[in-house]
Amino acid sequence: MTYKHWRLTRDDDGLAWLDFDTADSATNTLSRDALSEFDHVLSALTSPAPKGLIIRSAKSAGFIAGANIEEFTRIDSAESARELVKRGWDIFNRLAKVPYPTLALIRGHCMGGGLELSLACRYRIAVDEPGTRMALPEVMLGIVPAWGGMMRLPKTVGPAVALDMMLTGKGMDARRAKKIGLVDAAVPVRVMDNAARMMVTSGAPAHKLPGLQQLMNGPLKPLVAAKARKQVAAKARPEHYPAPYAIIDTWAKYDGNALAVPAGDPASLEAIFQSPTAKNLVRVFFLQERLKSFGKASDFAPAHVHVVGAGVMGGDIAAWCALRGMRVTLQDQSVERIAPAIARARKLYEKKHRGDRKQVQFTLDRLLPDPDGHGVARADVIIEAIFEDLEVKRRLFAEIEQRAKPEALLATNTSSLKIEDIAQALKDPTRLVGIHFFNPVAMLPLVEVVDGEQSSDAQVQRAAAFVRKIDKLPLPVKSAPGFLVNAVLGPYMHEALKCVDEGMAPEAIDKALVEFGMPMGPIELVDTVGLDIAVAAGKTLAGNNAEPPRALMQRVDAGKLGRKSGEGFYVWKDGKAQKNDSVEAAAVAPRIIEPLLQAARRCVENAVVADADLADAGVIFGTGFAPFRGGPMHYLGQRDNTVVLPA
Repeated sequence: MTYKHWRLTRDDDGLAWLDFDTADSATNTLSRDALSEFDHVLSALTSPAPKGLIIRSAKSAGFIAGANIEEFTRIDSAESARELVKRGWDIFNRLAKVPYPTLALIRGHCMGGGLELSLACRYRIAVDEPGTRMALPEVMLGIVPAWGGMMRLPKTVGPAVALDMMLTGKGMDARRAKKIGLVDAAVPVRVMDNAARMMVTSGAPAHKLPGLQQLMNGPLKPLVAAKARKQVAAKARPEHYPAPYAIIDTWAKYDGNALAVPAGDPASLEAIFQSPTAKNLVRVFFLQERLKSFGKASDFAPAHVHVVGAGVMGGDIAAWCALRGMRVTLQDQSVERIAPAIARARKLYEKKHRGDRKQVQFTLDRLLPDPDGHGVARADVIIEAIFEDLEVKRRLFAEIEQRAKPEALLATNTSSLKIEDIAQALKDPTRLVGIHFFNPVAMLPLVEVVDGEQSSDAQVQRAAAFVRKIDKLPLPVKSAPGFLVNAVLGPYMHEALKCVDEGMAPEAIDKALVEFGMPMGPIELVDTVGLDIAVAAGKTLAGNNAEPPRALMQRVDAGKLGRKSGEGFYVWKDGKAQKNDSVEAAAVAPRIIEPLLQAARRCVENAVVADADLADAGVIFGTGFAPFRGGPMHYLGQRDNTVVLPA
């Protein structure tokens, strides 16, 4: 029989090889049709049964990206949601019960339903290469891994590790997966087929948990679940994010079977699929996919990045580019000025590489101190990240232009100066674009790609392509004060600081906005950014004649600049703000969030971004604006029943 999405072959040794190749798509996804065909494949293998079944991908893009999210958006009732879950649950249970050994050969991304399919196999082998990642990210869409993930993952890797994976959506590479028992082997690509053949015919028993882990899946479940709920409650409120609580309850009370949860239960499929959170987080997923599409039209493939300015921002940009495989030269006035950036980079790499000294050193070897700027002549991308002085930046770019390759991309990380003004120093001003990162660089995924009036379309495309190469999300913005993110954050933080001037406690203000859904309160955010930076940004956005908040200026005049000086609105110890957590939230969230919403509206009306969806994407990924609300423009539209179009 010929299948549209699968290719089934049997070799002379009696093994069946099943290649997944979703039709008309670069990525494998488990659509309704693909699952139905997979069920037919299992029927075809009943007689004669193979000696073993190996499931692999026919695509270079990865194993399986998960369920088809487009189909998910068309669910219009609780009944259709339950039917979708039952389909995958039944088919994967059928796979788990076949009488012959089965193996998932995982190369590339293995997400969501793809990992659930692999968990239904007796064996799993992961290909040890950078592109291989495994995760159950359903919680990030506001839903639960209901095709067997909540049942099988805790029995495979133990409940503590399984809950951490399911409650965070975090992925892991092949080596980490092997270490925790998620896969039976992590092998090089050159031996993957032979390794799969040997394992599926080995007769080895399926992976089994040690005794204590089995107890945690049994009599000790209530204790494990209680600890998990406490950890989730510290990060997410159940009314905002019901899915993580549903995952814990479904595992603890119903052995991971979402179909067994009664309809009236907060953990039920009906409650999850009908929640506004799920709809809005799926919306955020598609916004992220749209950002990922920018730069695809360019074939720009940079290998060498040169960063000028080894301060916190420039040094961290350089460190991130090296982490993402680029060769990086970092320039400042002396090696001594560059040294702190290298030290911060080492800490980042130790965290990212989980202390693997060899990997840390390999990454550090790509980050070269370059006080004399020799890298300018060889770099494909040159990023300026020095202090905000127009004349100094102009002189720098005039010198860079003379030494750089003609095809090199020239970029500024300015957050307050006009791209057009800086570009006046260049013989060819079309080369200059803005590539605006956010602090901390390693944590915030968004990068604004600033299209100056003089910037060529090709250079803007190349800048977006570069941002994707370093695994960030490019947001195209027009050159305007504050671009998008700072333009909305400025009024938001200013309103919060006015509340401090009126006598409200910073803790009470911050708690109110965290309860609204922001990842950090606005006063703590000001402390984190730096009070002096907040003053400078305020002058840029509001003009030099605008009256800055008194509480802000008093602290700046006293040298209390926030986290970097150890004190601002809060005292900081070991990188954490010391707060009085007993203070109750002030009833100011609507007041403080309103200027942010209206600033986002103005950015759309003034075409700083192309449309309302991009404004939502930028503010969510650039500020952490409550994702479960779908973005500021979406929230405004829902609240006021309005639609805002660009002028």
